[in-house]
Amino acid sequence: MSTPAPTRPSVSPLEAPRLPRSAPAIVAAMAVALGALAWLLGTGPVTGLVIAAAAYLLVLPLWSAVVENRRAATDRLVTGLVWAAFGAALVPLLWLVWMVVDRGLSTINPQFLTYSMRSVIGDEQGGLYHALMGTLVITGVATLISVPVGVFAAIYLIEYGRGTRMSRAITFLVDVMTGIPSIVAGLFAFALFALFLGPGRFGLAGGVALTLLMIPTVVRSTEEMLKLVPDDLREASYALGVPKWRTIAKVVLPTSVAGIVTGVVLAISRVIGETAPLLVAAGFTNNLNLNPADGSMMTLPVFIYTQYTQSTEKGFAYAWGGALVLIAIVMVLNLAARLVGKILAPKTGR
Repeated sequence: MSTPAPTRPSVSPLEAPRLPRSAPAIVAAMAVALGALAWLLGTGPVTGLVIAAAAYLLVLPLWSAVVENRRAATDRLVTGLVWAAFGAALVPLLWLVWMVVDRGLSTINPQFLTYSMRSVIGDEQGGLYHALMGTLVITGVATLISVPVGVFAAIYLIEYGRGTRMSRAITFLVDVMTGIPSIVAGLFAFALFALFLGPGRFGLAGGVALTLLMIPTVVRSTEEMLKLVPDDLREASYALGVPKWRTIAKVVLPTSVAGIVTGVVLAISRVIGETAPLLVAAGFTNNLNLNPADGSMMTLPVFIYTQYTQSTEKGFAYAWGGALVLIAIVMVLNLAARLVGKILAPKTGR
């Protein structure tokens, strides 16, 4: 009696041929080599980078289509396009940061950060202390005005006026304010203060101009954060007999406070670099002025603009130094917002 021949195990349809795990790295190395060769032949670094990216996006999907299948090739192509888009967005950012740090770091010193430009002539040492303090004062005024207005407006839109005619009107006005050019906000603040206080430029007018630019961002970000709070939390609070205002204060706002803080910081970062409205409403001066209701105030964006327009070596250096300080302030604000949001975020119990 002959024994039957062993049968070969059937191959599962899920066990399709696959490229080796090192395939993306191999294709990337070949693409980089091709781009470097094109660069050495005189095409330039940007053209070489584009050639390398195009080669990677072309070769890897074709290889996948031959070995694997059409779906896998499409997946690798889309993945490569996503990474290419990420790199295209990241390169200008890194380039900008590197340029500002490279050109502005040599200007940063204790005198530059603690001296003003009062009575500075020619190449004498001066600084941006007056502009730094003016930026903090004017931005602080704008924050004190816009944050309560924006948060309470968002609370009304979500908690009280949802679907009403008034809420639709407020939403429309907020959308209109989002598209207002910044210089128009500066002209409005200048005209408003000129109407009541007479001609002149004031730091408070600059704060009002920045308020008009901050409020739409604060309203929209707070509105989106309040929408994310589950209705079950509100209903549970109402079931316990808690009034609506107390539910908002003790349940809704603490739950969304992390996102609200992030939105406020984004609004501050949005306006802290504005030049046109501050130049029109707050003016500029070489002296230190900490009173927003008394005369012109210098800010960092206006300081950068005025120094750059001098078209001197010192002016260019001071402009890049001011830009570096401004970027550092925005970075500190974002880090502080993340820390505060993490601290104030509701505990999940995990």
